Amino acid sequence: MEGTPYLELRTRLAERDRSLREKVMSLEDAAKLVKDGDTVGIGGSTLSRTPMAMIWELVRARKKKLSVSRSIVSSEGDLLFASGICDHIMTSWFSQGIVWGVSKVMRHHVETGLARYEEWSHMAMGMRFRAGAMGVPFLPMRSMLGSDVAHHRPETRKIDCPFTGEPVLLVPALNPSVAIIHVQRCDAYGNAQLDGLQFMDLDLAMAADKVILTTERIVSNDQIRRSPDQTRIPFFTVDAVVEVPFGCAPHECTGVYEPLFKHMDGYTDLVNGDPVEGMRQYIDRYVMAPASWNEYLSLLGLDELLDAARRGRSLSND
Repeated sequence: MEGTPYLELRTRLAERDRSLREKVMSLEDAAKLVKDGDTVGIGGSTLSRTPMAMIWELVRARKKKLSVSRSIVSSEGDLLFASGICDHIMTSWFSQGIVWGVSKVMRHHVETGLARYEEWSHMAMGMRFRAGAMGVPFLPMRSMLGSDVAHHRPETRKIDCPFTGEPVLLVPALNPSVAIIHVQRCDAYGNAQLDGLQFMDLDLAMAADKVILTTERIVSNDQIRRSPDQTRIPFFTVDAVVEVPFGCAPHECTGVYEPLFKHMDGYTDLVNGDPVEGMRQYIDRYVMAPASWNEYLSLLGLDELLDAARRGRSLSND
């Protein structure tokens, strides 16, 4: 949340239930933790560890007026805008992925005034989540002073450093109402272990009022304790744990599966040809029609899922 007094944030933090308790629930129940109008922080970056299953469920639940922040947004942003559940995305880059280029769906929604795309530098997004995690109202940085991005962000403040006299830029803390983060494994309490790049996920988990974890698999607490150095997100930040294998598909989960490139090629051909009708057809077929996440995966195709898993394992074993 932007502009919330920090004594209020601290009060809410102190009131949170941090007990060691089981938090396993379904996608449907976890979606109830997200309210209309919430600010939602999304973990991962670009095609990496995108919590697609949770986003899929939020679309099916027909949420309204969500404001979403993420370090780098990919095709999940198309889904958020075109479904109508989100009218504001804050990020450093919005594309369908490095392979497919700038999103025509995003351009349609922004240029016609249907939604707002708020651009920050990549470091600024990280600093804003870091400030939120630290419990301070802002952090200073220098890099945005070297671009025109800061000129379009009235939320920033340029000051002279009181110690050196050099100019620095202050960026406000970002404290989402809810964070949605996908991990390779966690226990039933929410102790989560990440493989590969962590991106901004730990700061996001610490900054948010509530945290929903989706995970490839739930493991025992004994297994988590055998390698405590790999635990990145602690249980006391987490409110819900949802086990959803292939929960990032058609995006990737490091060491488990790579992106489903064939599906993504077909998707971008469809929606870039007609951003409105193409997205309507895609959402109808892949989001609203399936009765469950498993049925959605069956639409993606067993062969493609197995191929993505093979490629994911081969990379982790190299």
